[in-house]
Amino acid sequence: MFSVLFPGQGSQSVGMIKELYDNFDYVRNLFKEADNTLDLSLSKIIFEGPKTLLDETENTQPAIFLVSYAIFNVIKNETSFNIHNASYFAGHSLGEYSALCCAGVINFVDTIKLLKIRGNAMQNAVPKNKGGMLAVLGQDINKINEILESNKSNFHCYLANDNSNGQVVISGKNLDLEKLILELNKINIKNIKLPVSAPFHCVLMKPATDVMKYEISNINFSAPKNKIVSNVTADTSEDLNIIKNLLIDQIEKPVRWRESVLNMINNGNQKFIEIGPGKVLSGLIKRIDRNIKTIQVNNINDLNNLQNL
Repeated sequence: MFSVLFPGQGSQSVGMIKELYDNFDYVRNLFKEADNTLDLSLSKIIFEGPKTLLDETENTQPAIFLVSYAIFNVIKNETSFNIHNASYFAGHSLGEYSALCCAGVINFVDTIKLLKIRGNAMQNAVPKNKGGMLAVLGQDINKINEILESNKSNFHCYLANDNSNGQVVISGKNLDLEKLILELNKINIKNIKLPVSAPFHCVLMKPATDVMKYEISNINFSAPKNKIVSNVTADTSEDLNIIKNLLIDQIEKPVRWRESVLNMINNGNQKFIEIGPGKVLSGLIKRIDRNIKTIQVNNINDLNNLQNL
């Protein structure tokens, strides 16, 4: 049994999947369709940068989806490997949109439009550089929740990502995050301020939720070809209305990635394929269970690894 994973923000790099773009007409056509749909040269941003432009959330989100979806199509067209034999599809934050599109729930054009809007709405939900995110390392999630709860009168910070054993991400306004850093440093808990300019996956994203609620309600969803694991519940649902609502809830709710992976493992999955730029998710899985096999597919050579899965 295997599952398919799609990465989220932070996996992007200038020049990603240029090899696939150069070798396959249909990949170039997808990039052209994306540019035309968004009325933006997303292709140029992906291949030429600058990195600061690619790293802007409203560009990052459609860019990572486009790359992931292109790789997915290369697997389907260039190998005999049946990717839809996967037990589950799952994606980290924006990666859940990639999972839904590749499972046939949302079409390509609607997905890339939604992610452009989502990226813009999330970036603008809080004034630029007023909020951020902090990775907290080497601690149990219960310990982190305890610290946040016991300091509510001093600062308001929120659990944003439960990524793996010993890696959680906290969101908040920068002034509150600075107070949290002081508290963590007092008790020698390692923490790293992340290079993002907004506090994703917390209540501060409420304006973005309002935008996405309207946008998602106007999109046609189809029955998934594969079971999709939701970031919000770490579980699956077959009900399209529930899938829509969970996608809206996802904006403010923590990404329960560790639990999602554990649920897939506990249901018999011992192998994971990461489809998209980088190998961030594979690294997180190794932190969760070092015995699990992971492979990444983002170039032509990687296609051969599918046969050995």
